Amino acid sequence: MRWTERQLAMLREMGVPPFWPTEPVAAAATVPVATPDAAPAEAAFSAPAAPAAALGAAARAPAAFAAAPQDAPRPQTSAQPPRTPPRTQLVVRPATPPAPAQAAEAILGPRPTGVDTMDWRTLRDTVASCQACGLCQSRTQTVFGTGHVQARWMLVGEAPGEQEDREGEPFVGRAGQLLDRMLAAVGLTRSEAPPEQQVYIANALKCRPPANRNPLPQEVAQCEPFLLRQMALVQPDLILAMGRFAVQSLLKTSEPIGKLRVRVHEVQGIPVVVTYHPAYLLRNPADKALVWDDLCRARELQLSRAAARSGTHSGPM
Repeated sequence: MRWTERQLAMLREMGVPPFWPTEPVAAAATVPVATPDAAPAEAAFSAPAAPAAALGAAARAPAAFAAAPQDAPRPQTSAQPPRTPPRTQLVVRPATPPAPAQAAEAILGPRPTGVDTMDWRTLRDTVASCQACGLCQSRTQTVFGTGHVQARWMLVGEAPGEQEDREGEPFVGRAGQLLDRMLAAVGLTRSEAPPEQQVYIANALKCRPPANRNPLPQEVAQCEPFLLRQMALVQPDLILAMGRFAVQSLLKTSEPIGKLRVRVHEVQGIPVVVTYHPAYLLRNPADKALVWDDLCRARELQLSRAAARSGTHSGPM
């Protein structure tokens, strides 16, 4: 409708200036419709309330307009004010997740033959020249193992890390320091000592996976004959498997360590006790108490086995 001078004067007296929207509204707001029996709906943004006299015909709008937030049609006049441009609805789409890293593919070569009859020297040389999988392409050197070859305890770790790859020794760095303290707590050592006190340590894999990624099942399988031969040569009273990949290699299971550690297993007639890797304990120190229980269980089992041994254990070298 066209405002008359008289109507404009009345609006000015009430402090209600005439308003024609000319800019797009940033967000769609539900327009409250006043009814005699209901309070106006809360707006999506705050705005000064207009006097009831200024609502005019809007107060008598059909209920359908309350259900659908849209502009009420204005009467056609020769001087129709500019219409509000269509509201732009902002559609927020979830961010596209980054593409997953391409899974590494195992590159396999011929597995060395005759491993199950090798002596220590031949086994070490075979591991050093092994090209049974693609890990040989990125390694600095192989990590064969260390310790007393007649040790009563054999420890099996996972795969070499960066520092182990450089030094050629298993369990170095902070994880190795923690392992030394763990062994000392049950009267064992990695240093020179009789076989009852010195341990033998080997990893399930002899080469470091690039960028410290998890080893692939095929890579673990290619290395398995070397570990089994080390076990057969040492013939320990007990094997302590430390970490997920050591456990999976020995026990052929995907069960979590938390379930496996509460019972004694057996591989090639040798008892196997499962526990967490020292590197895991550095991230989860609260679980050190669980590992202490595992060490005590292993110690009792090893002493029992030692008492039952015939004393005919002989070294391979």
